[in-house]
Amino acid sequence: MGITAAILGRWRSLSPLPPPGRLRTLSLATLANTVGTGLWVTGAALYLTRVVGLTPTEVGLGLTAAGLVGLTASVPIGGLADRCDPRSLRAVLQLAQAAVAATYLLVGSFPAFLLVATLDALLVSGNLAVRAALVAAVGGPRGRVHAFATLRAVANLGVAVGAALGGFALVADTRWAYRMLVLGNVVTYLVSAALIMRLPAYPPARRAVRPRAGRALRDGPFLAVAGASAVLSLHWVALTLVLPLWVVTRTDAPPVTVSAVLLVNTLLTVLLAVRLNRGARRALPAARTMRRAGLVLAAGMLLWAATDAVPTALAIILLLGATVIYTVGDLWHGASGAALAYDLAAPDALGAYQGVDGLLTGLARAAGPALLTWLILDGGPTGWLVLAGLLAVTGLAVPPLARRALATRAGSAAVSDQPISSST
Repeated sequence: MGITAAILGRWRSLSPLPPPGRLRTLSLATLANTVGTGLWVTGAALYLTRVVGLTPTEVGLGLTAAGLVGLTASVPIGGLADRCDPRSLRAVLQLAQAAVAATYLLVGSFPAFLLVATLDALLVSGNLAVRAALVAAVGGPRGRVHAFATLRAVANLGVAVGAALGGFALVADTRWAYRMLVLGNVVTYLVSAALIMRLPAYPPARRAVRPRAGRALRDGPFLAVAGASAVLSLHWVALTLVLPLWVVTRTDAPPVTVSAVLLVNTLLTVLLAVRLNRGARRALPAARTMRRAGLVLAAGMLLWAATDAVPTALAIILLLGATVIYTVGDLWHGASGAALAYDLAAPDALGAYQGVDGLLTGLARAAGPALLTWLILDGGPTGWLVLAGLLAVTGLAVPPLARRALATRAGSAAVSDQPISSST
């Protein structure tokens, strides 16, 4: 009995799922959703080329164009979450995503693919902003960053499970196997929507004047902080796109090292995401954490740069060691970015501000593949050094930018609270 209790206690301490409650329900919805993401990401390229009949160039161009158009939904749908219940809105969006995902089964040409991919990207972009508003509602002002970190750990677990299940379709390598991945993605959207509707409603507070989504786009101090966080998010492109190509073209490490690197990143994210979010729940501490994240991420880039001219064994050690360092910086950046986006936003327009934050991050990640492949794969170790310098300088700039944003917000609040005198 004691051994069983100890095992269960150890499992609970390692499991990213929180105790029963609203956050547990939202975590289960996220888990279902991201299992579907893992299924689709694993087989999307092969489904679109081998089943639909598109060329790899058409797939790449279509997804890039759709992704850029999809970013336009982030701010308006985020603003909509400020004017209605984010729980119901997210469930509706997930049902719409299920319908759009199912239409991939009907795609038979590039124009049809471009239309479906664009609709999918619009819903994904808008849903991310609504998710941020729902996380804030579930977690509350004191628990929203913890909730964000919890969901990130759960999401990584879900994608890993989905990718593992998707591997069976790749082994079978048949049309029906790839179609089952599409159907699996559809089902997970439906399950996620059903779980979300088990949460209570979060109706918006009654206000004399409704918040305008465009206000977030005119908030210069907030844009500066969110823009700095977006620049730091280039590290994600470095890990998922540039590093795999770097390993196979510029190092003596075997290609399987790429899988090991991504596995280490995923496992550490699941285990450490919640633990490393402590101390980054308000703007100023979060700004300092983001500064630390920029410096740690820069150190990871420098170690990856060193793998260019070392023996195989040392290259593998450096790649994996740098990934551990990178993941710590990545998690610090994620937690501090969420805290800053929440704490520097206007309280009555959280959804719109999260939409703007997501828009800037999306733009950086859209530009990242072309920029970083040119900078690093063509520039060699010097490219890694340039990227490391950019991340370090950007991280150092965040605390003064955050202080300016807080001072601007405090000044605006003082002006709005000042009584208006009138003469008779």
